[in-house]
Amino acid sequence: MTAIINSGTSFDGNISSLKLANKHDGFIYTSFGFHPISSAKIGEEVLNKVINQTISHMDEIVAIGEVGLDFFYVKDKSEREKQKKIFHKFAHLANEYKKPILIHCRDAERKAFNIIKDYEDIPEVIFHCFSGSLKTAKRIMNLDYKMSVATMICYSKKHQDLFKEIPLEYILTETDSPYLALERGLRNEPVNVKNAIKKIAQLKGISYGEVDKITESTAKKVFGI
Repeated sequence: MTAIINSGTSFDGNISSLKLANKHDGFIYTSFGFHPISSAKIGEEVLNKVINQTISHMDEIVAIGEVGLDFFYVKDKSEREKQKKIFHKFAHLANEYKKPILIHCRDAERKAFNIIKDYEDIPEVIFHCFSGSLKTAKRIMNLDYKMSVATMICYSKKHQDLFKEIPLEYILTETDSPYLALERGLRNEPVNVKNAIKKIAQLKGISYGEVDKITESTAKKVFGI
């Protein structure tokens, strides 16, 4: 492991992420985001605070995100519409400043794709912890977007079947730490990304080293590090 992208998901979380990146300069990099579960319930003042924070630190972050849609936890129609409006605001920001964007899109992969595809000046688009259909994955690849897979691939047959069909050059690896641990009740850690790499190698019938080399090269290109 030669680098970590640590994503903020709130005003305070963004600050903490930046402090960690500054402490481990050249190894940990940060992205500023606003989690869609939170965005469904906040007011305009909080939203503008995070947007202004992101703009003021644009030169210190490698991407915008996590931002996006979460229709798994958020069922209310009006709150979902609010998520979409806020997602558009951050997509516009990434488009204007030409920053990569990390998209959270649980149970809303197709809808997130249909929004982001219209922002043509965003240099790189990454669908974080992608769990959508192969059909949506193909649409994502047609625009040269990327999909990341976390340690869930070690135990989720759905993700194993999906990412077996996705060419390696479109895949990034992650852990989503502290979530998605290999065992229920444990805390996930970035070092466990090696388990995701190992499983991808098994699924594709290639070496661990080849998966590691290609996904690392893709990540460095995507985030400009």
